[in-house]
Amino acid sequence: MQNRYSRQTLFSPIGEEGQTKIKQSTALLIGCGALGTAIAETLTRAGIGKLIIADRDYVEPSNLQRQQLFTEQDAIDGTPKVVAAKRQLKTIRDDVEIETILNHIDGPLLEELAGKADIILDATDNFETRLVINDIAWKLNIPWVYGACVGSSSTIYPFIPSETACFRCLLPVMPAVNETCDTTGIIAPAVQITAAHQSAEALKWLSGNKDAMRKKMLTYDVWNNTNVEAGFGRMKNENCETCGPNSTFPSLTPESGTNFAVLCGRDTVQVIPEKDRVLSLGDAERVAEKLGNPYKKTPYFIEMNSDGYRCILFANGRLLIHGLKDIQTGRKMYHQFFG
Repeated sequence: MQNRYSRQTLFSPIGEEGQTKIKQSTALLIGCGALGTAIAETLTRAGIGKLIIADRDYVEPSNLQRQQLFTEQDAIDGTPKVVAAKRQLKTIRDDVEIETILNHIDGPLLEELAGKADIILDATDNFETRLVINDIAWKLNIPWVYGACVGSSSTIYPFIPSETACFRCLLPVMPAVNETCDTTGIIAPAVQITAAHQSAEALKWLSGNKDAMRKKMLTYDVWNNTNVEAGFGRMKNENCETCGPNSTFPSLTPESGTNFAVLCGRDTVQVIPEKDRVLSLGDAERVAEKLGNPYKKTPYFIEMNSDGYRCILFANGRLLIHGLKDIQTGRKMYHQFFG
């Protein structure tokens, strides 16, 4: 195996020195679905020393169309994604160190994990977790690489503390509702393009080629053959709560983020969105239409059915999921609806 990385070290920006740096590096991967498995395999094959992979979910049949590292048997068994991914990655390269976390990622846990990493890779599927990643990245001065894909489109951007605007700075131009794979679908090539760009940014950073990292956000549509690059240098908010001079890292406070709770005696999960995220009745109506489910619209709320549950979104963004007691299921449904 001594020539295992010969084609990578022949690439002059990496070389032997860069390969050594990659081998000594640790990457933290938040999410182990479509993007997460593709990035994990790429970095494993590239010779990274350690991967920390965090995900709370298990393998389902609908994952197999685009989520590499998983098998039909994993879906039949309902194997946790991090377990199935680690097992397969170790068959690819036995000497890679892999730490897995089967849990919901909150601020304290993410801070603990990020303290052991050189870079954070975003392979999550929701708005709130990205805000937590963003706050942790700036608090600990660690870069993170944003990646999102849905339908046939991909978006990629590396956030680097002290050098770029942060994710929170972009909130005025980021949609409150992101299309999701559950409402819009996705094709595997969009995943592969996104993961490839994210992996490339990670390899640049880990091999000591920071100056080669992307300076603009890339949006690419593999089906319609379009791509757009947008710079955000001027969008840095001097009073930003994350990257401004008086940082408070609001997504790390106990009361921050989206609030999920089971209402006592009502078999109902209540969701109150992140304070910076504005959800409207129109947003809920569009989700209901994309899901193809019956829904009722009033001046005060949208009522729709999903997976046998009655869901009501009020005009202030508060969501009730009736017939449900499990917060984890409620969290998953909320992110399936709104990203």
